[in-house]
Amino acid sequence: MKQILLLLSLVFYFAGYAQYDSSLDQSEKVNFLQIFAEVSILPKSKTVRGEVSFQFESLEQLDSIFIDAKDMDFSEVLLNGKKVAYTNDRSRIWIKTAFSSKKEYLLQLKYVAQPKQTMYFINWNAPKDPNLSKQVWTQGQGKNTSHWLPSFDDMTEKVIFNLTFNFVKGYQVIANGELIRESAVNDSIVQWEFKMEKPMSSYLVAVAAGNYSKKTIESNTNVPIELYFEPKDSLKVEPTYRYSKQIFDYFEKEIEVAYPWKNYKQIPVQDFLYSGMENTGTTIFADSFVIDSTAFIDQNYVFVNAHELAHQWFGNMITETNGKHHWLHEGFATYYAWLAEKELFGEDYFYWKLYESAEQLKELSDSGKGESLLNPKASSLTYYQKGAWALHILKRLIGEDNFKQSVKNYLLKNAYSNVTKEDFLREVEETSKMDLSAWQKDWLQQSAFQGTEALASLKRSGFITNYMELAPLRETPVSVKKEYLAKALDFPVNEYIGQEAVFQLSGDSSQESIALYKKAFETNNTLVRQAIAVSIEEIPAQLKADFIELLEDESYITKENTLLKLWMQFPEETELYLSKTQGIQGFQNKNVRLLWLVISLVSPEIASEEKEKYFNELSGYTSASLPFGLRQNAFGYLFQINAFTDQNLLDLMEGAQHHNSRFRSYCNSLLDRLLKEEEYRVKYVALSNTMEKPDLEFITKRLQN
Repeated sequence: MKQILLLLSLVFYFAGYAQYDSSLDQSEKVNFLQIFAEVSILPKSKTVRGEVSFQFESLEQLDSIFIDAKDMDFSEVLLNGKKVAYTNDRSRIWIKTAFSSKKEYLLQLKYVAQPKQTMYFINWNAPKDPNLSKQVWTQGQGKNTSHWLPSFDDMTEKVIFNLTFNFVKGYQVIANGELIRESAVNDSIVQWEFKMEKPMSSYLVAVAAGNYSKKTIESNTNVPIELYFEPKDSLKVEPTYRYSKQIFDYFEKEIEVAYPWKNYKQIPVQDFLYSGMENTGTTIFADSFVIDSTAFIDQNYVFVNAHELAHQWFGNMITETNGKHHWLHEGFATYYAWLAEKELFGEDYFYWKLYESAEQLKELSDSGKGESLLNPKASSLTYYQKGAWALHILKRLIGEDNFKQSVKNYLLKNAYSNVTKEDFLREVEETSKMDLSAWQKDWLQQSAFQGTEALASLKRSGFITNYMELAPLRETPVSVKKEYLAKALDFPVNEYIGQEAVFQLSGDSSQESIALYKKAFETNNTLVRQAIAVSIEEIPAQLKADFIELLEDESYITKENTLLKLWMQFPEETELYLSKTQGIQGFQNKNVRLLWLVISLVSPEIASEEKEKYFNELSGYTSASLPFGLRQNAFGYLFQINAFTDQNLLDLMEGAQHHNSRFRSYCNSLLDRLLKEEEYRVKYVALSNTMEKPDLEFITKRLQN
């Protein structure tokens, strides 16, 4: 009897397991048509309350379906208006009933969630300050939207989303689709209703809310392009969004397929996880790209702008089936972004991007770490740059006309559906009438980067050929190569070759080098002059006056490096350098301002009362309410001068638990260094008496290590 019971239990176990496993292909058994969601976002409590309706058709007889829903509680579950049995495993909600084949259903869910990821709440509980950004934004990369909206982690499940949001009055709400209604719910809540017409994968659903204004421009095909910004950044709108219309118009012309959505929106947010994310019709990007004109040459949004826009076709209109085909997203978006930059900045710029990426890929390959484009766990360098290179070589192989026609056919035949590499290659082979097996083997399947073929392609550019004649001279004495360097700096200088010439002067203070530096200064090319500021190891006295003039250049990288090196090598004129850079902030991380403050703090010429004011300013930049790039820069300088206040130490501990992984890693590393010193261990023990339970548990664990 025991054996029979054991056998029966195993049968039921494996039957249950098989049912669960078969759910992975639910998209082949259930056709979800539309989702209607009303979501109330409560930013102070970091809570979401919502009601969601799913219209769907069962394609065969089923005994259950599921919706992905992470850590959600459901207060009402109705199927065709009636209560229905369900289970909630905190990952999915399973609807358990008999579903008939070829029948339509309406599933209604009422839920509440406190998202641990994917939806981020910025500064809603911070001290009241009109200069602080208060925002809510989402990042659902891959399969994470189900943390705040019951949906589908499977990207092959494409649905038409119609989203309504209730949010605090006085703030702008931006989401996928066309805004069809904005109305007051009561004195404190406003409702925003958005409608979509085409289906998309759940991970591309997005919402952002904050104190935003917008500038609307139109493409040549009359598509509205909404450019969002915080009012405090109104003077940065033009340099931030420079070339947005040109990029949009170029893509529609180059791809020969109309932009696939009704409108396009771009929203900068604080402490974003990445550079940008191509949500359907709604790119959310890091506000470190909100810049003024001086920053444009050093750190602009153009590539990210173009890359995320290209995804609206490659990734959003057509979407990979799984990670094996991820290069169809990132390779295409990178390559078309490079093409857009070529249109804006010229062929030399395009070939320089190809050259830089080839160098990185070859180094990876030569170290034995090369990856196949079909590896579902490949690195970003592989998916993005190697994917772009594969397309560049393919275009050369089949010809530009065949390439464009293939891409057009690929998009139109697979519009609003999911694709594999076979779908793309089928169109290429049918259009070109060529056998692509060798290209597939070399560029898709091989882990090694095809350096020889890449080099041959690069040599089509006369500029790259000239550059590669100069680059091998790096170890050659300046006295031997001075004529080559002088030629490289002839007017009109090519900025990439000019920079290379300057970098080859680093560490040499001979008269030949000084003469060449003089020539480099006289090019008046901002990037060539920047190369001087970045690379020079010791400023010769004969170049001091020229070097001081770099403080006036329109580049924050140049200003920062120049200020630092002048102060270190000619400290007797510190007041002059400080006066020339007073009030200059730099990038969002205030790279110039923070250096200015530190120099002032350690300079004997500065009065003590002024130093106190400057220290308070520097120390204040670690605050948890500020952008993480600025905080990280401030932490770095405070560490160098060993001047952490108690609040700085608490801010560092908060940073070590931050949602942005790069910043969190930095703070954890710095915290580890501090905790090796008894002085700081004692301080943290004393501070622990004032901590709330989560912080107390965190620091107690760290102190025990």
